[in-house]
Amino acid sequence: MAFATVFFIPFNLEPAFWAVIFIICAYSIALKSPGKYFMTGFWVGIANCVWVTITHIILFQVYIANHPHEMLMLAKMPVPDSPRIMMLISGPVFGIISGLVLGLFAFIASKIMQKK
Repeated sequence: MAFATVFFIPFNLEPAFWAVIFIICAYSIALKSPGKYFMTGFWVGIANCVWVTITHIILFQVYIANHPHEMLMLAKMPVPDSPRIMMLISGPVFGIISGLVLGLFAFIASKIMQKK
């Protein structure tokens, strides 16, 4: 998804792709994890934010060329002159949020699969 968001997926479709990925990941975690489904989902979300953030920072010029609205949003942030630093700061915040969401999805998926 890190490379797909840089090169192919437009900003307005990104949430739909993330939703599908979260559902697939939650199902996989519920299926394969021996327990602690929420924590497993949370740490997968954190790990994901690391490689997505690093990819976006390394491929910054390409990412911004394909996502000009991101540059507008970054310009309104506390460090507008350094968008890469803002990505480095905001990436973990999104990682924590996505980890919480994925953890919740994994927990719910584990409960649904236990009923079957």
